[in-house]
Amino acid sequence: MGATLLCELGLFLLCTLLCTGHGQDAVLTIEPNWSSFFIGEFVTFKCDMKEGEDTDWYYKITKDSREFLSYRLNNDHTLQITSTGDNDEYQCFGHMKGSYDTKISNTVSITVSAEKPSATLTAVTTIIPVEGNVTLTCSVNPSSSSGWKYYWYRDEKSSEALTTQDAVFHSNGQISVSQEGLYRCRGGRGNPVYYTEDSQEVHINTTGEFGFSNNVEQIDD
Repeated sequence: MGATLLCELGLFLLCTLLCTGHGQDAVLTIEPNWSSFFIGEFVTFKCDMKEGEDTDWYYKITKDSREFLSYRLNNDHTLQITSTGDNDEYQCFGHMKGSYDTKISNTVSITVSAEKPSATLTAVTTIIPVEGNVTLTCSVNPSSSSGWKYYWYRDEKSSEALTTQDAVFHSNGQISVSQEGLYRCRGGRGNPVYYTEDSQEVHINTTGEFGFSNNVEQIDD
């Protein structure tokens, strides 16, 4: 009798699962898909039910198993990171219009760093050889963060980034310059662009005097 009851209960639960369509086959993704974010950046959640059209569903998002966004028609939501309190696990739920069909997605974790990233500028030398150039390298700290593009500036008050008319751009993070000046760099990523702190400045010149300002690294030959 007990075994029969358990069997019937199992069949009932299986039927309920199949008939209502409740399953963990929806997919929640984030864009950009970075391992960590900084306060001020934006992240977009997108929920895909893997069935029907996007407009066939209502969507909601939970944060740490608590409702973050109530059911709505849009399957995506852009969040601006405002504090380390956004550091959590997120999940989306879908409810098909006009039915009992519901789906649950995977969980996605967001890690938020409170410290604003900084850029570091390094150079092999600060002296431009005759008819030559100097290679500058920009990097972002912490180095574990990704997705950076690099912006270069010459002269202390300049807010206009250098272009291919001003320097030779190599792999991401390196340029060669042949003009004297005070150079600095910073990293940027995302849309809208989120910028790091500016690097320290380095004076590139054609004389025999080194021109590094404080905390700027020179690479040994």
